[in-house]
Amino acid sequence: MAQRAAIVTGASRGIGRGIALTLAEGGWDVVVNYAGNAAAADETVERVAELGRKAVAIQADVGSGEDRQRLVNESIAAMGRIHLLVNNAGITSPDRGKPLLEFSEASFDRVMDVNLKGPFFLSQLVARHMSQTPAEGVFRSIVNISSLSEFAVSVARADYCVSKSAIGMMTKVFAVGLAEFGINVYDVRPGVVASDMTAGVSDKYDKLIHEGGLLPIARWGQPEDVGKAVAALAEGHFAYSTGDTISVDGGFHIQRL
Repeated sequence: MAQRAAIVTGASRGIGRGIALTLAEGGWDVVVNYAGNAAAADETVERVAELGRKAVAIQADVGSGEDRQRLVNESIAAMGRIHLLVNNAGITSPDRGKPLLEFSEASFDRVMDVNLKGPFFLSQLVARHMSQTPAEGVFRSIVNISSLSEFAVSVARADYCVSKSAIGMMTKVFAVGLAEFGINVYDVRPGVVASDMTAGVSDKYDKLIHEGGLLPIARWGQPEDVGKAVAALAEGHFAYSTGDTISVDGGFHIQRL
C-alpha cells in the first residue's frame, strides 16, 4: 500500500489540529493548511512529527482561488499523492450579533468564500488529482466539516448558518458526482466543541451543558472526538456509505420532549 497523505484545511488549531493529530496517529502524513497563524501551524507540524509522520505547513486562504490552486500544487509536490481532503477551515460571521436586517453583503460574501466556495472548489481540484491517478490500494475520500448550525438556527450568525447548511447539500452532490472515480464524500457535523471559536461563549455553554440539559452526553466535545470520526471514515470503515452526515455532537441533534 502506498503511503497515505491528507490535506487538512484550518489545521493549525482547534478541530483542525485534532483531526491532523488523530490522522497522524493512524499513519497518515498531513498537509497542515493555515490562513495566518504560522506559529500555531508549525506547532501542529511538530506534534505530527513526534508521532512519526511527515507533515508540512502550507499557508493558503481557502477563500482565494489562487491560494487554493497553490495549496494543491504544493501539497502534491510535498507528498506526491493526496488520498484525503478534510475541508475544515471556516470562519464565523464578521457581523455576528447584529440584527438580521443589518447583516451586510460584505460579511455574507466573506463567510461564503471561506465556508462554502472554498470547500467546493478545493474539492474539485483535489478530486481532479485523485481521478487522474491510480488508487494504489488506498481508500480515497473527501470529508467536509460542517456544524450543528447546519440545522440549528442562530439568527445572530445568519450567514454562518446558511453556509454550513449548504455544506450538507454539497456533500451529497459531490458524493454522487465522484462515486464513479471511487471517491467517497462525507459530512462530519460537530456540536459544541472546545476550540477558539467557542472560547468566547464557554460560560454560556458550560451552564447549558451541565445545568440546562442541552446534551444527552453532558460534556464538551473535544477536537479529538471529531478527529476520530474523520479517521474512521478515512480508513474506509464506511466504504459502502457515501453522502452521509455523521453527527459528533453529544446527541444534540436528537429531538426530545
